[in-house]
Amino acid sequence: MSTPIEEYAVIGDTETVALVSRGGSIDWLCFPRFDSPSCFTALLGTPEHGRWLIGPVGEARSTRSYRGDSFVLETLHETASGTVRVTDLMPLGDNRADIIRRVEGVSGTVEMEHEWVVRFGYGKVTPWVTHTTHHGDDLLTAIAGPDMLVLRGSRLPHPDDHHHRDRFEVRAGETLDFTLTWFSSWKQVPPALDVGGRVEATVARSSEWASRCTYEGPHREAVVRSLLVLRLLTDTRRGGIVAAPTTSLPEDFGGVRNWDYRYCWLRDASLTLEALLQSGYVGTAKLWRDWLVRAVAGDPEDMQIMYAVDGGRELPERELDHLPGYAGSRPVRIGNGAVDQKQTDVLGEVMIALEDARELGLEESHQSWAIQRALVDTLATHWDEPDNGLWEIRGPLRHFTHSRVMVWAAFDRAIRAVEEHGLSGDVETWRTLRDRVHAEVCDRGWSEERQTFTQHYDTDEVDASLLLIPLVGFLPPDDPRVHGTIAAVEHDLMRGGFLLRYRTESGVDGLAGDEHPFLACSWWLVSALAVTGQVARAEELMDRLVGLLNDVGLVAEEYDTEHDRQAGNFPQAFSHLTLIGAAYHLADAKARATATA
Repeated sequence: MSTPIEEYAVIGDTETVALVSRGGSIDWLCFPRFDSPSCFTALLGTPEHGRWLIGPVGEARSTRSYRGDSFVLETLHETASGTVRVTDLMPLGDNRADIIRRVEGVSGTVEMEHEWVVRFGYGKVTPWVTHTTHHGDDLLTAIAGPDMLVLRGSRLPHPDDHHHRDRFEVRAGETLDFTLTWFSSWKQVPPALDVGGRVEATVARSSEWASRCTYEGPHREAVVRSLLVLRLLTDTRRGGIVAAPTTSLPEDFGGVRNWDYRYCWLRDASLTLEALLQSGYVGTAKLWRDWLVRAVAGDPEDMQIMYAVDGGRELPERELDHLPGYAGSRPVRIGNGAVDQKQTDVLGEVMIALEDARELGLEESHQSWAIQRALVDTLATHWDEPDNGLWEIRGPLRHFTHSRVMVWAAFDRAIRAVEEHGLSGDVETWRTLRDRVHAEVCDRGWSEERQTFTQHYDTDEVDASLLLIPLVGFLPPDDPRVHGTIAAVEHDLMRGGFLLRYRTESGVDGLAGDEHPFLACSWWLVSALAVTGQVARAEELMDRLVGLLNDVGLVAEEYDTEHDRQAGNFPQAFSHLTLIGAAYHLADAKARATATA
């Protein structure tokens, strides 16, 4: 049985992330980058595909939390014979790739199990493991090709048929430390860590970052944790922002809707940047903008919708036949075929985020504005072509209404850059096109019969992305067409109290199977209800959504309302960033309601 997605916590160093189960098993880890091949892959298979378990033998009551505003994870295991605390983390800011696991006896005596199974290459490659010494320390080294792992510890597990296992007792007051380090196999073994010092420094570094959050409204704890998730998914060395640190966690359990999210979608990264900017993190904007300039440099016609963490363009999709998949969900995919799709909405999100950054004082460089201007000029030549849309539809290309709304937003923000910030550009052409797009959407994207905007120009179906119409400024919140659209989206897409992206039975996406409510869409609904004055309904939905977060404040892409479980890749930036946006919209709406009462 696969561990439920919500039973995982994460630790990370802003270059990669590990998933840790409540029982103490690290079942997913890609070293040294988010998009590197995994060395622990039990998440998508079995323990034979690699894991690192340190947990109690037998039954235990296990509770866990993060230490303050950090991703230093503390798990308390209470057994019949005693209690033990395990602290897991990846140190921040030391330009290394390490995991620290500290085991502390709290009371009585607890028997612990230690299993270390390294399988490089997404669980396929068994390394050569050697017990050796380095500067007087015992260690295990695992090597395969360019990758090498070193395990140090108070006691090391013993070889057992391509596994390493150990059992030991921990008594009250005792402490055992274990560290894992990745490095390139042709380099020297890095020195041992100062475990205690790295734990405290990591907590302090993360807590200082979180203290700069300017949000003071409802659900502040969930907002701060979500901001920390977004920071964790931002590669602070290279500047890329990944959509999630996992691949192939299913949208449809047992089905084929399994995708690799360990890459930098321009859309998701732009929305992440908006959430961070809104909360006072202007410095992050420059890091990401500089990454963007490098990634899209060249012919504007060649701009992709996504890139590798370092800005690389080659992300071919392939299937890993040796893995059975999470809960039997196959295929397991790495790479993402959507890299070659046409998604016309993307530039709109990019331009909104960069306009927000300008409003908050981020100064444009000559190169950064030149690239934006070139991209907008290129958009002017093909904005009216059909595309795959926001949801990466693998069916026929369509004129998606959301895509056209975001085309309007791209021209609108480019015009603002010229008129409000003194930058240069063909503002007359952009203004003409902005008005033309607006008129077309209001004509062809509107169903007079249903009194709603539609998913695309050739259907009466709706799409949750239509909720963004008032949020990006395309129409004012009090416009009757906005209210009609919100009502239609709720009527058609509500399942178990939360919103689907669209009705899969319409066949628009060209895929087999179904999916569960997409949580970002429900947070969009909170925002749409809030800005249209439906504050009580917005507040009720927000409370229910925040209740879906797991015990350490994390959430995946979707929620299976029938079985009360999270679904899809985890943790999902899109879910966390829309939570933040909904909190701000709700706080603003409540403030307006109070002011007019």
